[in-house]
Amino acid sequence: MTEVPSPDRQHNRQPIRRRGLCLVIAAPSGGGKGAITRALLENEPALSLSISVTTRKPRPDERDGVHYHFRDAGEFDAMIAVNGFLEYARVFGRNQYGSPRAPAEAALAAGRDVIFDIDWQGYRQLRAALPGDVVGIFLLPPSMAELERRLHERAADTRQEIARRMTTAHDEISHWHEFDHVVLNDRFEPTLAQVRAILVAARTRTERQVGIAAFVAALDRERRA
Repeated sequence: MTEVPSPDRQHNRQPIRRRGLCLVIAAPSGGGKGAITRALLENEPALSLSISVTTRKPRPDERDGVHYHFRDAGEFDAMIAVNGFLEYARVFGRNQYGSPRAPAEAALAAGRDVIFDIDWQGYRQLRAALPGDVVGIFLLPPSMAELERRLHERAADTRQEIARRMTTAHDEISHWHEFDHVVLNDRFEPTLAQVRAILVAARTRTERQVGIAAFVAALDRERRA
């Protein structure tokens, strides 16, 4: 008669250890990146947001270490000098923004995933800094007319600013082919489901699961016992 393992023997192993990943979701302004990112962070315990360093002054409702790490230009340049950023840029020729290296690398080593709020240029830098650890998703709008409608609907910008964002959108969309995945963001729930499916698939890639060899060895020992 074949012995049926007891429940204790069935469940005494630790989960397979894996290396975390960097997730980048890019889209033109109004493309829905913010809503998708917030939904992922609310429902994925192993996912955290990379908090950027910036030289701009905090707004009244912003807290250091929560919304940004607020640093002066000298401190920012000092981080550049010691390779402290995974990616960084000067925005509108004034303020600087960058993704700090140390917390992201610590998260990856611990098997946690990090999502980055960066554009296609930052995505390029991030891939160069962490080859093999970055998954990029580009969200396409269903049409340019719909993209413009969404910008007007959120009532956050003047007509002149919306026109500028629409001009910039054409350039941003032209970089879709640099990303690992492209998702058409027509409706929120189906888009979120596709993005989550990509995240799950990326987590289970063989090369990310660095503990598989040890896990399989334990299975073999159990078989021989």
